[in-house]
Amino acid sequence: MSTYLSIIIPAHNEERRLPGTLEQVLQFLDAQSFTSEIVVVENGSSDRTLKVAQEFANRHKRIRVIQSERGKGAAVKRGMLAARGEYRFMCDADLSMPVAEIAKFIPPALPKIEIAIASREAKGAVRYNEPAYRHLGGRGINFLIQALILPGLNDTQCGFKCFHANAAEDIFNLQTLHGWSFDIEILYLARRRGYAIEEIPIHWYHHPDTKVSALRDAVQMIKDIFRIRLNARRGLYDDTRTP
Repeated sequence: MSTYLSIIIPAHNEERRLPGTLEQVLQFLDAQSFTSEIVVVENGSSDRTLKVAQEFANRHKRIRVIQSERGKGAAVKRGMLAARGEYRFMCDADLSMPVAEIAKFIPPALPKIEIAIASREAKGAVRYNEPAYRHLGGRGINFLIQALILPGLNDTQCGFKCFHANAAEDIFNLQTLHGWSFDIEILYLARRRGYAIEEIPIHWYHHPDTKVSALRDAVQMIKDIFRIRLNARRGLYDDTRTP
């Protein structure tokens, strides 16, 4: 493949945070020896997110801007399938993980990668400025996820994940959820398809203006877990292609 690393940034109403994030990601990529691209996926914004992203793309050939229907899951799916990289890294627009840590998810730091997910709970991870109630709420959500569908994964919802191109194209083509719970479906599909998933400890910084609502999103997540199970029983995830 001509592109080594694609960084996919879903962006919904991110006109304020997106410029700083793009500057940091560009600076990181400019310092690397491999080829790369940034794919910004604007999805249903009511502010100037699309215009801001397009202005950056006009100045930096490394950036592409595409659009999807509203929903983070829809945006990530669109970006993953449009990306050209051998490795495809999804990156939250708030950049709560320092950009330099992207290097942990690809060779040579991780020689053989199918799927690598950022973890705020793996040994060596550090959280900064996170209120105790947020941490406890997150652990409660993860308890439910492990109990109901993904045992052994300690942090499925962190917004930084890397996929080898083969895994990305296989899994995201089967994705059906377009909202916040899409991570659960993607990782469920990955296990179902036999891919290895590795949790990578990161340094993570809490942003007080997070868009996550613990109670609302937890209720939706439980509904989506049962939807994923129903999809599996109905055969919606049965794909005859060999992963």
